[in-house]
Amino acid sequence: MKKTDVLIVGTGLAGLFTALNLDESINVVIISKTKIQLSNSVLAQGGIACEYNDDQQLHQAHINDTLKAGSMLNDPESVEFLVEKAHESVKKLISFGVQFDIGDDNLFLVTKEGGHSSRRIFHSGGDATGKNVTGSLIIQLMQKKNIEFMEETMALNLLVDDKEVIGMSCLDRHEQIFPIYAKKVVLATGGIGSVYNSTTNDLLATGDGIGIAYRQDVHISHMEFVQFHPTAFYNENNHSRQRFLITEALRGEGAYLVNVENERFMKKYSPELMELAPRDIVSQAIFKEMYDTWTDHVFLDTRHLDPKYLQSRFPTVFNHLKENGVILGVDLIPVAPCEHFLCGGIDTDLRGRTSLKSLYAVGETANTGVHGANRLASNSLLECLVFAMAASGDIYKNLKDSKPMKEMSIASNDVYNYNYKPIRKKIGDYMDEHVSIVREQSGLQLTIEVIEKILINLEKYPNQTKNYYETLNLASTAYLITKQALERVKSIGCHYRIN
Repeated sequence: MKKTDVLIVGTGLAGLFTALNLDESINVVIISKTKIQLSNSVLAQGGIACEYNDDQQLHQAHINDTLKAGSMLNDPESVEFLVEKAHESVKKLISFGVQFDIGDDNLFLVTKEGGHSSRRIFHSGGDATGKNVTGSLIIQLMQKKNIEFMEETMALNLLVDDKEVIGMSCLDRHEQIFPIYAKKVVLATGGIGSVYNSTTNDLLATGDGIGIAYRQDVHISHMEFVQFHPTAFYNENNHSRQRFLITEALRGEGAYLVNVENERFMKKYSPELMELAPRDIVSQAIFKEMYDTWTDHVFLDTRHLDPKYLQSRFPTVFNHLKENGVILGVDLIPVAPCEHFLCGGIDTDLRGRTSLKSLYAVGETANTGVHGANRLASNSLLECLVFAMAASGDIYKNLKDSKPMKEMSIASNDVYNYNYKPIRKKIGDYMDEHVSIVREQSGLQLTIEVIEKILINLEKYPNQTKNYYETLNLASTAYLITKQALERVKSIGCHYRIN
């Protein structure tokens, strides 16, 4: 048993930034189900979208770009909050030691990505923004006496007393269950990539926050809006479900998309924006081209760009491709869309508060209303910063009003060495086949029936292991995505229905 003021579940950018913005008088426990340094945030290549200025015209343009990318299904108040707080949150990030790339003019070197009307993307280390940012924050947090990290500790279920969260039941590395009592709990568990059989996510992204919230009937919405990144590296020799992401910033620097006939095709789908159209449009265009040309990939063409510049600007991408026999600026790069980001999630207000008292959600696991039906590129890391900072302020303000801690009895289950890989693969197969870029009624109905049976069996035979709870969370998340996709009969944004 452990007691603390604030429990944060997850060590991605959202969780780390929440902790750093809490007053040092507040005791904080941060748990990670593996190692602190492993998260989706580390994989982020593109950067952070931010108008680092007081120019209201530029701010309004960022708001408009976000709303347009989200098919106007965004919450306008949330979008305005995101953009107006961007300058402050990035400035705070810099104060914590994060170094963004600087140009020859000694100004921040900003770039452009799909859906953006101007250059406003901050990056660090070229295309290593996520790794550099999270690394800097972890160094800062390690120096804080009020912060305690607990690795290889998996959050299982919320502890609730009289409709208020008072902590979390957890599983340690020895698969022993124990409680952590807290006045406030923050879910910052990241994405849902492992719900699908191919993803740009770290494979640890098993929808844990969604599953945890679902089991307590916390409000969850917009789950049907799963964003597929247009340009994941297509490599026949890679047998891992994790696909290497090729940043959208490469298209921002002038890369083209061509099909297997060497034809540039985006003019058919977005004649004005071409390769810099929002991700839903580009992914759906690539899917159509692959279907029409009877292939499973298209190409990213950088042959007209300077290889030396590309190597310095995109070192992560350049080195990975080189290791796989492809030279940026010389060769065509085979790419195909795959699962990338959940635009919906646990519903929150502007302070990260959920429908359950004393429970907060930040980062990809939250539905702040910012993204609508499709996320604008590089708004995800910004969302982590802005809403983490808002949540930490609200926690500090209301901590004294939390109910006194009380202990609860926590039931243990038996531990069985069951193999859940076949169940996970079955979920991924059905999600890839029927709940992917293109969806139709009968496939969605079939999928939900299959997943409902999986959930019934999992709940019937509880098992006190990390594998069990990850699989339960995957099944719960897949169920919610499919259910809400069935309920939304009209196509919009990432959700494309053919009937």
